[in-house]
Amino acid sequence: MPVAPVPPDDARVAAVPDTAAGRRFDAVLAELFPQFSRSKLTSWIKAGEVLLDGAVPRPRDLVMGGERVELNVVLDVQTEAEPQDIPLSVLYEDDQVFVIDKPAGLVVHPGAGNPDGTLVNALLFRDASMAALPRAGIVHRLDKDTSGVMVVARTLEAHNALVEQLSSRDVHRQYLAVVVGALVSGGTAASPIDRHPRDRLRMAVREDGRDAVTHYRLRERFRAHTALECRLETGRTHQIRVHMAHLRHPILGDPLYGGALKLPKGASDATAAMLRGFRRQALHAETLEFRHPVTGEAVRCSAPVPEDMQALLKVLRADVAEHAESGRR
Repeated sequence: MPVAPVPPDDARVAAVPDTAAGRRFDAVLAELFPQFSRSKLTSWIKAGEVLLDGAVPRPRDLVMGGERVELNVVLDVQTEAEPQDIPLSVLYEDDQVFVIDKPAGLVVHPGAGNPDGTLVNALLFRDASMAALPRAGIVHRLDKDTSGVMVVARTLEAHNALVEQLSSRDVHRQYLAVVVGALVSGGTAASPIDRHPRDRLRMAVREDGRDAVTHYRLRERFRAHTALECRLETGRTHQIRVHMAHLRHPILGDPLYGGALKLPKGASDATAAMLRGFRRQALHAETLEFRHPVTGEAVRCSAPVPEDMQALLKVLRADVAEHAESGRR
C-alpha cells in the first residue's frame, strides 16, 4: 500500500489504493496509517484534521480509489520529562527502535522520588520526538536494580507492533538469576501474580492474580546458591523475583523478597563479605529477541553480565573450589 514520505509541514500523505474502492473511509485510513489506533484516527476525521482529495470526509464515507489522503496532525506530548545527557550503552538502533543495556540503579520512568535522572530522560536526549509516544516509547520495563537489555520504540508504528508481540508472547526474554539454595533441577513456575493485599510495594502469588509463567533451568550450582537461566513467558511486575521467592529460592540480595542472609557453612571471610555486600537483586536481563516492527526480521541482542554479578559468581566458584580442596585433605 503506497504511503508517501512525511512532508516538511508534518502532514502525512497517502494514496487510497484502487482495491479499496467501495469501502468505508475510516477502515481504509486505519490500514494506511497502522501506527495510529482506529479510535484516534476517527477522532481526527471528526475534528477535520484528515482530508480526502482536499475535502473533509465523514468516517462512513465510501472511497473510490486513487484519492489523496492528508493527515494534518500534531502529536500530543505524552511526557513532560526533560532530556538529560545520561550515558547509555546502546546495543542496537535504527529509526524505529533502540535496544539498550540498562545498568543497575537506573530508574526507567520519572516518578515520586525520581523526578529525573531516569532512562526516559536519557532517551529524550537522544531523540526528543519520543516525547510524543506513549510512555516515551517504553514497551516493557526493568526494575531499578535489575540490569540488562531493553527494547524501546522510536515511532508509534514500532510501539504498537512491539506491544502486540509482548501481549502475544512472541518476545524472547532470557535472564540470569542467582538464587538462594542449591537447586537440583529446573522447572516452570506458573503461579498467578498480583499486588500484595497489604503491602502496596510488593507483588505476591495470588489465586485471583494474573496469569504468570516463568521457565527456569540450572546453569551453575554452588554450595548454597544456584545460577539460573530464566525465561519469561509473561511479563508481570517483579515476576521472576516473586516466583523464585514463592519457590523458597529467592534471588540473592533482593531487598523486597530475599529474606534473611544465608551464608554457606564455613564460608570464608571473602565469601561472607561478598554476600553481605551484594545489595541488589542478582538479576540480569541477558538476551532479548523480537521481530523488527517494520521489516519483520529477527533482532537478537545480548547484554554482557555486569561486573558486580561477575564478581559474585567468581567468589561463589572459589567457595566451591576451596571446600572441595579441604574435603580432599
